[in-house]
Amino acid sequence: MARYQYETSPRKLEPDFIPNRKSRRQEEEEKALREKIKREAKEKANKKRAAQLLKKKVVVYIGLVFAMLLVISYRNSLITEDFNKVKSLKDELATLQKENQQTEVSIESNVNLNKIEEEAKSKLGMQKLTNDQKIYINLPKKDYVQSSTDKSETDTQKSWIAKIMDKIRGN
Repeated sequence: MARYQYETSPRKLEPDFIPNRKSRRQEEEEKALREKIKREAKEKANKKRAAQLLKKKVVVYIGLVFAMLLVISYRNSLITEDFNKVKSLKDELATLQKENQQTEVSIESNVNLNKIEEEAKSKLGMQKLTNDQKIYINLPKKDYVQSSTDKSETDTQKSWIAKIMDKIRGN
């Protein structure tokens, strides 16, 4: 507390707190120090933002790589599925070809003329031809193929108007 002198007008003798006056140089140094601290805080905040941005980029890149790998995996599964379908169809084709060959062999073995003749006699009641049933025909050795005529050549040489006129006349 301040001490006072007890007279008619009290005066303050000495203050309890003497403000420490700083020189300009000290004030400028403190101001420079505060600015330096602010700059460092801003730089620290900028570094923190840059680090967060870098983390976000890394996460996005990892996500993109994962998506690409997922697409590649899906495509490969489709290719494998199609390959398996082709393989199963080839196996089925081979089985059908084998069955076809066996059927052909069976048909060839059943196409025995003696066997056909026996079935025709027994099931259908057919008989062999006798000489009385046979009739011989003599054909002349004349050529039955007609050669092209000159008329067709003239048709191709006529104009389209002449052809129409011939059709109208009935030729």
